[in-house]
Amino acid sequence: MHIEIWSVGKENEPFIDEGIKYYFKKTQPWNSVELVVLQPSKKTATTDVARTRQQEEEMILKKLQPHHYLVLLDERGKMLNSVQWSQQMQQCMNQGVKTMVVLIGGAFGVTDTVRSKAKQCWSLSGLVFPHQLVRLIVAEQVYRSFSILNNSPYHHV
Repeated sequence: MHIEIWSVGKENEPFIDEGIKYYFKKTQPWNSVELVVLQPSKKTATTDVARTRQQEEEMILKKLQPHHYLVLLDERGKMLNSVQWSQQMQQCMNQGVKTMVVLIGGAFGVTDTVRSKAKQCWSLSGLVFPHQLVRLIVAEQVYRSFSILNNSPYHHV
């Protein structure tokens, strides 16, 4: 199963990019994973929240394919621990999912239409994090999940 982390927003700061690459490299022996940054055009930048969310929806839905298994990260989603993340990954692999997409929506969240396309909705924390940091956290959790599934000593109970 291939994993894609989609994130609406700007490109990463170099230190974030370095950390993401670090975890992707560590995950590589077990699974392929990549980051896809969905950048709204500068022309569409607006203070109109509804319009911004609608434009982000169009960008997400244009990229979403039938073989994608969409997992939305949202503060109102289900809180999972690391073992539960790994169990969800294993379930998807057992079900023959080709590509799991973990979506980090825009600053104003996602539309109900995008939410309805998600097979699952997870929350990372009750805290609010900057998007770039969330990308790094997700990269680490994907690595942690596969280390758990492969009995690597990385994760300690």
